[in-house]
Amino acid sequence: MRGSLVQREPERLQHWESISLYEKIQSKNAEGPAFVLHDGPPFTNGDVHIGTALNKILKDSILRYKSMQGFRAPYVPGWDCHGLPIEHKVSRELREEKKDLSTSELRDRCADFSASFIETQRSQFKRLGVLADWEREYKTMKPAYEADILRTFAKFVEQNLVYRSKKPVYWSIPCATALAEAEIEYQDHTSPSIWVKFPITNPEVFHLPAKTSIVIWTTTPWTLPANLAVAVHPQLQYVTVTAGEETYIVAEALAADFISRCELENATIGESYKGETLERLIPHHPFIDRKSPVVLADYVTTESGTGCVHTAPGHGLDDYHTGLKYNLEIYCPIDDEGKYVDDGQVPAELVGTTVLETKGKCPANIAVLKILERENALIRCEKFQHSYPHCWRSKTPVVFRAMDQWFVSLDAHHMRTKVMDAIDKVEWVPDWGENRIKAAVENRPDWCISRQRAWGVPIPAFYNEDGHAMLDADIIRQLADKVEASGTAIWWSQEADELLSGIEVPAEFAGQTLKKGNDTLDVWIDSGCSHRAVLQREEDLNWPADLYLEGSDQHRGWFQSSIWTGVIADGNAPYKQIVTHGFIVDEKGEKISKSKGAMSSDGWVKQYGADLVRLWVASQDFRNDIRLSKDHFKLVSNVYRGVRNTLRFQIGNLHDFDPSIHAVPLAELDPLDQWALMRTAEFVNTVEKAYDNYEFHRVYQEVDRFVGVTLSRLYHDILKDRLYTYGVDWKERRSSQTAIQIIFESFVRAVAPILTFTADEAWAFYKEDKDLSDNSIHLEPWPKPADGNFDAQTAADIEAILEFRVQVNEKLEALRQDKAIGQSLDAAVIISGSEENPQISLLKKYENSLPELFIVSKVSVTLTDAKEISIEVGHAKDHGCPHRCPRSWRWVPELVSAGDFGEVSPRDAKALESINLV
Repeated sequence: MRGSLVQREPERLQHWESISLYEKIQSKNAEGPAFVLHDGPPFTNGDVHIGTALNKILKDSILRYKSMQGFRAPYVPGWDCHGLPIEHKVSRELREEKKDLSTSELRDRCADFSASFIETQRSQFKRLGVLADWEREYKTMKPAYEADILRTFAKFVEQNLVYRSKKPVYWSIPCATALAEAEIEYQDHTSPSIWVKFPITNPEVFHLPAKTSIVIWTTTPWTLPANLAVAVHPQLQYVTVTAGEETYIVAEALAADFISRCELENATIGESYKGETLERLIPHHPFIDRKSPVVLADYVTTESGTGCVHTAPGHGLDDYHTGLKYNLEIYCPIDDEGKYVDDGQVPAELVGTTVLETKGKCPANIAVLKILERENALIRCEKFQHSYPHCWRSKTPVVFRAMDQWFVSLDAHHMRTKVMDAIDKVEWVPDWGENRIKAAVENRPDWCISRQRAWGVPIPAFYNEDGHAMLDADIIRQLADKVEASGTAIWWSQEADELLSGIEVPAEFAGQTLKKGNDTLDVWIDSGCSHRAVLQREEDLNWPADLYLEGSDQHRGWFQSSIWTGVIADGNAPYKQIVTHGFIVDEKGEKISKSKGAMSSDGWVKQYGADLVRLWVASQDFRNDIRLSKDHFKLVSNVYRGVRNTLRFQIGNLHDFDPSIHAVPLAELDPLDQWALMRTAEFVNTVEKAYDNYEFHRVYQEVDRFVGVTLSRLYHDILKDRLYTYGVDWKERRSSQTAIQIIFESFVRAVAPILTFTADEAWAFYKEDKDLSDNSIHLEPWPKPADGNFDAQTAADIEAILEFRVQVNEKLEALRQDKAIGQSLDAAVIISGSEENPQISLLKKYENSLPELFIVSKVSVTLTDAKEISIEVGHAKDHGCPHRCPRSWRWVPELVSAGDFGEVSPRDAKALESINLV
């Protein structure tokens, strides 16, 4: 076995492809029980990120293990091809090229872009050692898949879950589209925090002074032009605060904070009013000629601000519902580019000003603050740090903007309750995943599914001249048939009448001139339909899947969109078990991303090799966030080196061993070998349980412990004298070779799901003494525990002796520190104690084996009356062994002639004679 993973792994990949390894594995287990891991499709918009590599390696390791266990474990990889991530990159390229393409041309460019990165990512996944049915991979832009998206959407429509409404949604200004909850990232953000006066127009209602204002607090000054009301909580107490000639109304619980923050001198708190009574007050907008009446809302709190909430029904969901309750206009004076429109209400100086924040500054906020100061309406302005939603693509703050969009009602027909019930039937690993997705489902507003983009599956809606929408399930299914034949490109290349050719429309739209809509579906519906487009289409795949495995962000994303589509379309969750992994973060704990210049998976592979990357993945408890650094790779490299050296040691010491000729019957194995087989059985059982529980970090820890302690530090170290200096066919040596063969076959199979290249290489050298073999390790079954390969009592005896050896080693180390000996073979050990002591009795029983087990030249066990055990150590030449054998380095009572070899110990002379060298 040679090293050089980076250079030599690609040769093995080519060999696996040449022998159709994936197909051979599937054929071998064709009659086995099925285990279907359904692949979550990565976006095809760049190189494979190290986090995506982690995901694919985990999946591959699980499937290789399941295959070794006899499961039929097909793996159909997928690709998410539509949507904003791709169109965003293509649009940027086009701007750089100064090209202006038609929608169809833009879509073609996006398709080519996606296809190119499918090729790139596929190559990078293969380089990681991922085995898959690449010939059958699914792509969300394939016509058949697009058709299944539409058929799934028809299920939504026929249950009257889909509706169109003008209400606030997340809007990304740079990307010019609405966003769903799953497309939002929350980031720390600094906003202007302002206290603003809304003068009361009817202070006489409560006999208030003329200069009385109700005070609102907001961190989005740019939304003030859309203000239509001020909300208070009906059950809270509100008070007047008077300072100088001004009187303010705020919540009683926040009055002191208001006075302090706004630095009001000589302020006094006056009358108290219950919130519900304030509904009679009519404040005036601070700089627009319109009233902003007081309204009541239960969501108002006293956590911060003034307890009086600026209400703009076109810019917030709570505000929107309040607006519906009070019949307020759902008013939003912002266009698609995030600029104020000239609608006769917005002040002229604001028209055309953008609300888009760049480099920490929002022009609209600055302009509004100037107006407030001019109108003497601004009481206080300070900076406020908080978590604010940002667009997942442009990384800019989003705005809440009311506009006509398509939504899915999540509560109609008790759908949310059905999804919650389905969640209860799924096994979540780790178990906190269940609470996370339940919280996401419980708190999710109706699903905004329309996007103002071109690269996606169209929402198959048609509009008459009055703007009424025709969205019909039967029509959608018939359009899906056309899409399956020609792809969704027909939506952009054909007019409405051609699209509807041969399709009967509902009577209320018959004979009318119809226009097709331009919105596309949320891409989370695309990927969320994969279980229907893949699992339900392929005969050898099962629905629901046995396992989905993705990052923890998918509780808001793919896990959730999949369960919604599954429950709505098929009445159940599309998966039985969910396994979640954390994010990869840097040494500071910050998320690593391609946008921040993180190295791709290929970069790590080119530096360390795929098996090192795979072992690093296994070393991490992926249920938490994973810190990545080169120091981690150094630690893992040391463990890998131990594994590789162990395999080489074992293969090297089996070079002259033919089990059909040389194997020692298991019942006759040397006690040390029986102990080693006991430890191997424990190792196999432990790692099997760890694999079953997806605890790869425990596999890694057990491998490290088994290699570093059980084998290297103990078993292999003790065996070196026996393997290298005993006669070739001496029973002790053949006994150890018998054990080594069993250990090797168990160990190499146990690490094969993770160290796919190294294990396969070791197996080829072991079986055929060559680098590449058609009989891959990955066609072998999982090792059976070697419980029957050893005598439990004998193995336990050796375990106890090796535990006692720790005390001996402490004495030897002290002797070595005093420079009385150089290595342990220079020493003699004298142990004494009463035969009634179980340890002394055990040591006496194995007295002849102790020099080998302790790796010293001589051990004597002397029986005395002392209850305590005594351990004495000294140089062997002072304890009856004055001669050092130049062959075995053991100190012995005498040396004998071995011909040309000179003088050696009597045992070594016999060994040389047995191989005809004397």
